[in-house]
Order: sequence, then structure tokens, then C-alpha cells
Amino acid sequence: MTDNIDFSTVLASAVHDMKNSLGMLINSIDELRSEHGQALSADHKFNMLQYEAERMHNDLIQLLGIYRMGQDNLSVDVDEHFVPDFLSEQLARHLPLLDGLSIECTVETDDINGFFDEHLLTGVLNNTINNAIRYTKSRIRLTAREENGYLVIAVEDDGQGYPESMQHTGTLSFHSLDFKGGSTSLGLFFTSSVAQMHTDGDRSGYIRLHNGGEYGGGVFEIWLP
Repeated sequence: MTDNIDFSTVLASAVHDMKNSLGMLINSIDELRSEHGQALSADHKFNMLQYEAERMHNDLIQLLGIYRMGQDNLSVDVDEHFVPDFLSEQLARHLPLLDGLSIECTVETDDINGFFDEHLLTGVLNNTINNAIRYTKSRIRLTAREENGYLVIAVEDDGQGYPESMQHTGTLSFHSLDFKGGSTSLGLFFTSSVAQMHTDGDRSGYIRLHNGGEYGGGVFEIWLP
């Protein structure tokens, strides 16, 4: 009987349900923070609860995205967006947690427009900001610039930076992921794939991970043509 079951579809359905449940949990956490104000904002356990819920929610979104890629069912809906407004909206999603953890976060960008899939890039930045929250000491910076015909959006922090093994420029292959180790880098694979799906003529997007920037820590960049 089990021979007729498509387990990938079953798992995708289960992941979708878990994602929705976590979304409801995150909404409840936001409501509790609003209702109880400073009492919860400074509570380390409460902030960690929100951080881990957000991290798991992002992971499930990425898993669904990767599943859809495997099914050739993930398309890119590119539109023009005013980059300062877009980055400010992404930051606003994280402000309660950032304030609770006493992390300073700023947006620095010229008044430029970019062409990208808003939904997919939101997923990329949610994951990247969440990672920066985990590794930063006290500061995160979102920037955007135009360089060589690309829109370059970056997330910087003042943490220890990326280990040499993670510093990377280009795209990641699914076959390069290590499912036996403690970290599969699925988030980076999803992000790299989203970048590559943005094309202009013979140019494709890519990611760049390095250290330095304004704060001397890790720098994540996504380059979109």
C-alpha cells in the first residue's frame, strides 16, 4: 500500500502545516510583547523563544521553496521596487526582537529602485537578518547600492565573521550540501538559488559571503542583475 504514497508530497504538506502553526505562534508572541511591553521585552527567555520560532519558521519556508524548485513549480515574479522602503519594511519585521536584545540596526541606501521578486527576496532577508541576530554582538546594518549593473543588497554585523570554509562568491550546488554534518546550509542554498533565478540577458544573480564591511564582522551580499 505504501508503494503508492508520494512521501515528498506528504512531507511538503506536513511542513506547510507546521509553517502555518509557527506563524500563528509568532503572531501570539507579538501580541504578548505588545500587551506586556517592557516586562517581556527585556526577558531573555522570551526573546530566545521568539528568535527560535522565527528561525524555524524561516527554515520551513525555505524547505517548501526548495521542494517547489525540485518540482519546477517555483517562478520569479519580478517587479520594480523602491529599495529604501523595501529594506525598511524588512527591518520593521524584526524591530521588536532587535529592541528586546538591545541590537542596533540601521538601513543605509541611496534612493534607488530595483527589479526583483518581493516575496522571494523577503524570505532571503528574513533568513539573513535572523542569522545576523544570532551572531552579532550589538549592531546590524542593511545596505543597498548599484554596482556594475547589479543591485547589491547587504546585511552586515559586528560578530566574529564567517569562517573561511563559508566565505563564498557565486552559486551553491545542491550536491555540495553536507547532510551528515551539523549544518546542511540549506538556507544558503535557497538564497543562492533565489539569486540565480533573477536574470537579465545572460547575467544571473549570485551571493557573496565575506568578512569586513563597516563593522568588521560577517557581510552577506546578494547581487541581482
